[in-house]
Amino acid sequence: MPRTSSNPRTVNRTVRAKLSIRRDPYWHLIAEGQHIGYRKGAQGGTWIARLYDPTKGRRFHALGVADDTVEADGVRVLSFSQAQEAARRWFAELGRADAGDVLTGPYTVRQAMDDYLADRERIKRKPLDRTRAIIHAHIVPSLGHIDVSKLTHGKVKAWRDSIAEAPPRVRTRKDAEQAYRDIEANDPDAMRKRQATANRILTVLKAALNYAHENRRVSSKAAWEAVKPFREVDLPKVRFLTPDEVTALINACEADFQTLVKAALLTGCRYGELTAMSVDAFNPDNETIFVEKSKNGKARHVALNGEGVAFFSHATKHRAPSERMFLRANGRQWKTSEQKRPMDKACSDAKVGCVTFHILRHTYASLAVMNGVPIAVVAEQLGHKDTRITERHYAHLCRSYKQEIIRANLPSFGFMTVKVVAADASVKRKKGRILAMASHRRISEVIRQNHAKQTLKG
Repeated sequence: MPRTSSNPRTVNRTVRAKLSIRRDPYWHLIAEGQHIGYRKGAQGGTWIARLYDPTKGRRFHALGVADDTVEADGVRVLSFSQAQEAARRWFAELGRADAGDVLTGPYTVRQAMDDYLADRERIKRKPLDRTRAIIHAHIVPSLGHIDVSKLTHGKVKAWRDSIAEAPPRVRTRKDAEQAYRDIEANDPDAMRKRQATANRILTVLKAALNYAHENRRVSSKAAWEAVKPFREVDLPKVRFLTPDEVTALINACEADFQTLVKAALLTGCRYGELTAMSVDAFNPDNETIFVEKSKNGKARHVALNGEGVAFFSHATKHRAPSERMFLRANGRQWKTSEQKRPMDKACSDAKVGCVTFHILRHTYASLAVMNGVPIAVVAEQLGHKDTRITERHYAHLCRSYKQEIIRANLPSFGFMTVKVVAADASVKRKKGRILAMASHRRISEVIRQNHAKQTLKG
């Protein structure tokens, strides 16, 4: 059960003996809209539960006799903590009854997860593959059998900690035993990543249980509400490719995968977004690519520069609109996670530190920010819901980002030293922009040269 609340006036029967006799109970708040009351009589007191519902008003339930003169037995005579437990059971029963359920058994965490997924499917706001995988891999095996009303703060916290301490899972065949990746126990960054993973999984659990609470399937959310995520574990460490690394990587890619890599560098799109893209996603009139299936469930238009327009014009020439934009060399579609092996091979052949396909997205965004593209524009191109995520990952790469804010808003006192520093900073900022533009042009030239080579080979 959730942690027992304490009330100095009612928790101790010695203190209760000093209370005045009255019919109106001494009420104590357990959770929002939920109270437990102690009614003091001449021969001792009794416990009462009260639930407030905005639509049905107040409802009361007699719990039992208080242990003022007789020792508590947990059935007829109840201590303060036993009375709280009985009140919470009654609140949970009312919640399930109001939801239209026949009270034939407990409402388990597994049922809560199923109801949550069904609701998300109905709304269809975003793809649920990742959420469903998290639930089936991390939540249901450990907590699925537990009655939601019997979840405790300790159980949820221990579950969260066990995820953070467990080694990371690796992709395993369905008929094989789950495999795990070894990590160095004393590696701070490895521990940070595990805690960040635990935070993401905890978010899914809380969302599903909060949905159960909103639908009155459970009376209190105290068990999981107080379990906080690990702090300061999501600090991004952005890795992006240098111009030399881009050159080496592109040259090391197989022809079909090379096309996919170029598309990622020119658009910042994710692997899943590119492989799901059809030929008619390219609009040569407004020079954009339409991303229909995005991670957050929202579609977006990605604006292209001249090189991007030329690349997609060539990629879609004389092709059926409904055909997939990017195909493997054998003509079939790219499948989930099929980018890993060719990416690893290309990194190995190019002697580039092993990076993932997602680093191409970071490369696109990082170079755009360093080249002076506003954070808001980069966020829109990447499909971020707002600029906070974009700022957290890339704002430090914008050489004049903080300086511009300070220069525009902080007062100036006219001191000579301040003017000299400002002038010196202006020179450094201009040099930084020139270097960033040169890097961006170099990458564009590499992509253009490789594109020309592939055209001549074809």
